[in-house]
Amino acid sequence: MAETYPLALPAHTGIARVRLVARDVVGVSTSPFNFKQQVYRHQGQRWEADITLPSMKRADAELWSAFLLRLRGAYGTFLLGDPNGGAPRGSASTTPGTPVVAGASQTGDELDIDGCPTSATGYLKAGDYIQLGSGSSARLHKVLEDVNTDGTGAATLNLWPKITNAPSDNATVTVSNAQGLFRLASNETMWDIDQASIYGITFGAVEAIS
Repeated sequence: MAETYPLALPAHTGIARVRLVARDVVGVSTSPFNFKQQVYRHQGQRWEADITLPSMKRADAELWSAFLLRLRGAYGTFLLGDPNGGAPRGSASTTPGTPVVAGASQTGDELDIDGCPTSATGYLKAGDYIQLGSGSSARLHKVLEDVNTDGTGAATLNLWPKITNAPSDNATVTVSNAQGLFRLASNETMWDIDQASIYGITFGAVEAIS
């Protein structure tokens, strides 16, 4: 049976540690004579992650190794979010409303939304996450400034990474358990086994952008 991607990340052991990397592509040219710089911000921005799983016995480890092998190296995709950032720090954690994209053709660093509770101070806090799209179109974004809604339940979000594929008007904005689409950073899959039959598994991932 052919795999259907993206796969869901196994949840039976949890994750011991994640290093999240937010990578920008910025060109910097420095004069060798006066050290003046010319800086150009390119379009590229993506998430990267280094994931370390807890030490485990074979029964748990085989589920993880099977998951990794199902990805067929960097071919397949899976969904991943910040395991400590599933719940917003702002009031959206308890009263999210029904946030949606307010207007089509939005790209760049900002996103207008509506459908939120009205006049909410601190609806989202700097560092909270949102998700746009779902499944193979899911993309994870980090909110860079505190967000207050106005009297109509509208707000503007300052986001990283920038939006490159414009969501449709009234597309859902996910504010809890936000995830993005990732693939393995390498075509090699490996795990360690020690004398006590304890398994150690680490792997790298990069955001899957199309």
